[in-house]
Amino acid sequence: MTTVRGARERARIEVTAAIKDEARRMVAAEGAAKLSLRAVARALGMVSSALYRYFPSRDELLTALIVDAYDSVGAVAEDADARAIAAGDPPRARWTAVCRAFRGWALEHPHEYALIYGSPVPGYSAPVDTVGPAARVGNVFIGIVRAAFEDRGLALPPLPAALRPEAARMTADFAEGLPPEVTAALIAAWAQLAGLVSFELFGQFDRVVEDRDAFFAHAAGQLAHGVGLPAA
Repeated sequence: MTTVRGARERARIEVTAAIKDEARRMVAAEGAAKLSLRAVARALGMVSSALYRYFPSRDELLTALIVDAYDSVGAVAEDADARAIAAGDPPRARWTAVCRAFRGWALEHPHEYALIYGSPVPGYSAPVDTVGPAARVGNVFIGIVRAAFEDRGLALPPLPAALRPEAARMTADFAEGLPPEVTAALIAAWAQLAGLVSFELFGQFDRVVEDRDAFFAHAAGQLAHGVGLPAA
């Protein structure tokens, strides 16, 4: 009985992976808004009712793709930071290593990047299941800045008085222990990093920035400076 159950579980894992692979192909070709369970089933030679046993709705399949993408880029960021720590790198070097890893993942996975950081999918509302995976990259940056702060190696960025209550709220929500000045700067830096990558990925840098690697390295350093990480 155990052997039969194991075979069924393996078969389910394989079919689930095939469904998601085909869905990713369709998202890359036509965009997430046109993702259809019937089309995925047809491409795989399945009847729709069989596919519904794996993903009861388009939104559940889309959520699975989104979670996979967030986990993929999150793992890349965490690995880059772990390697920088193992090498004895200071916080600023850890920061730039993670920025490079984030950009590298985006350039290698442009359609998955667009799915999680591009335009919202009409009619889709992300469930709570996506929150943890979505926070992985941000948590890496928070950890880097927290390490610098605890080691007294962080310069506090300026913070307008009018923004302090909101910065304090954000700190309490997801960056407990950091000064509000740093939390506000972190949010701004995260948004700017995504903007830099999006501009490169979606063509806004065409005929504007030619040496993309050098430009990105400089920009990542400026973001590190903005959150208070000192230069080496």
